[in-house]
Amino acid sequence: MHEVQQTARLARTSHCKEYIMRVYNFSPGPSMLPLPVLEQAAAEMTDTGGTGQSVMEMSHRSGDFRPIIENAEGLLRELLGIPGNYRVLFLQGGASLQFSMVPLNLAGVEQGAAKKRITLVDTGIWAKKAAAEAAKYGELTIAASSADRAYGYIPPAPAPAAGSVYYHITWNNTIVGTKWPAIPDTGSVPLAADISSAILSEPLDVSRFGLLYAGAQKNLGPAGTTVVIIREDLMGSAPSWVPAMLRYDIHGKEGSMYNTPPCYGIYIIALVLEWLKRLGGVEAIGEINRKKAKLFYDYLDSSRTFYSPVDRSCRSLMNIPFIPRETEGPRKEELEKRFVAEAAAAGLVNLAGHRLVGGMRASIYNAMPVEGVEALIRFMESFEKSLP
Repeated sequence: MHEVQQTARLARTSHCKEYIMRVYNFSPGPSMLPLPVLEQAAAEMTDTGGTGQSVMEMSHRSGDFRPIIENAEGLLRELLGIPGNYRVLFLQGGASLQFSMVPLNLAGVEQGAAKKRITLVDTGIWAKKAAAEAAKYGELTIAASSADRAYGYIPPAPAPAAGSVYYHITWNNTIVGTKWPAIPDTGSVPLAADISSAILSEPLDVSRFGLLYAGAQKNLGPAGTTVVIIREDLMGSAPSWVPAMLRYDIHGKEGSMYNTPPCYGIYIIALVLEWLKRLGGVEAIGEINRKKAKLFYDYLDSSRTFYSPVDRSCRSLMNIPFIPRETEGPRKEELEKRFVAEAAAAGLVNLAGHRLVGGMRASIYNAMPVEGVEALIRFMESFEKSLP
């Protein structure tokens, strides 16, 4: 057993002097949450804010829940610097449903009318899924793609295709570990972005986008809640045949309560945002995230066994794939399996790469402390020494 096991698995609670068993969870999502958030949620499980009830029992239209959702929205606006002419929606269906909702609302037309143009940059599997849905409702132009090099880089962003009603990018590519180095200039064409795996990880100028969306299960909270940030002038143009549950204008008019929202998920998001604010906000967490990423990339760049396949110009702060330098054959597969198994035994879990690309991947979202990355590096150094 590697010596980092106890370091990785023991964490002191804030309510007592005893240690509890905790692993360092490098999952790409659902991912680890801040321990203080989990402790507060546990303490309030049966009595939230002196109401005598759990959030899971509250009517979403009650006076007890309304302050929770208003607090979540207010904190998100404050931390992200969301301008007043943008709406914040708490929805369901994950980012995958947004692959359909975005084109339905921004490019949808009445039946029989000519389709509208959509421009998209293909930077990985989730971008391809977004493209497949967009093509059902609009005339899709793939302006650029990094598929030629296994999505290991971000291509230069061409100008939007003529007549485009929006331009779509995947800001951080969870599977392949790339991130846009800068916000592309799309002129007057609204820029829409999937920011699921990078929301709140570093400062981002919301005003440069027409629409942002993010599944919660990486940096915001538990799976089941999706946040959409949309400029008000982009709401209300969905054709009449689009179902009510898929219309941004209806959700906006009803304050995210057209139907019962994911109340508990929104409550946890508010706790996470409060934790982040206490930490110093997005600027502070951005500095921490850059430190974590630099530690790990510096190690990979000097390792004799592992390396990052991602172009240095667009390396993600949140998702870091790495592979053995021997990139083919049964020895590589055996090494990867051994690494993942021994890491898990050492309290460093969910390090296997995505099933479609293999290798290994460390997702180091906001809740991952620097100590977790340091523990992973110590393990990898020990693992290297054990190899022939």
